[in-house]
Amino acid sequence: MKEVVGDLSAKGMRIALVASRFNSFLTEQLVKGAADAFLRHGGADKDLVLVRVPGAYEIPLAAKKLAASGKVDAIVALGAVVQGATAHAALINETTARAFSQISLETGVPVLDGVVSAENLEQAVERCGTKQGNKGFGAMQSAIETVNVVKAL
Repeated sequence: MKEVVGDLSAKGMRIALVASRFNSFLTEQLVKGAADAFLRHGGADKDLVLVRVPGAYEIPLAAKKLAASGKVDAIVALGAVVQGATAHAALINETTARAFSQISLETGVPVLDGVVSAENLEQAVERCGTKQGNKGFGAMQSAIETVNVVKAL
């Protein structure tokens, strides 16, 4: 049986980060984590672009434009949505996650979901760089591996 796997070499890859400015004290940690992962895995600083949007809800539109441009191998979506007193956070999380999958399937450019979904601020802080690691770092690793799997296919 032949097995197709992707490695974690980012050498020669062009990756875009699309980051929400909302909850910037959290998203800045995700951006730092994603950039760190890209560079640690052999990516070049010049091949990493950061696009900022107002909030998580605006990430899919920027991601779709980037995917259609043909200028990037993958997109890492970064944001932090913390549940409040209303169902607004659940709506944003569901809508963006669905959009990321749709963009990936339509364009062939992987869009990795690094948007933290948390019930409270403590959970969000944990997922942006403390006890739970950094979701930006993990999303970038997934982006690198996915690009390499797609190339192998």
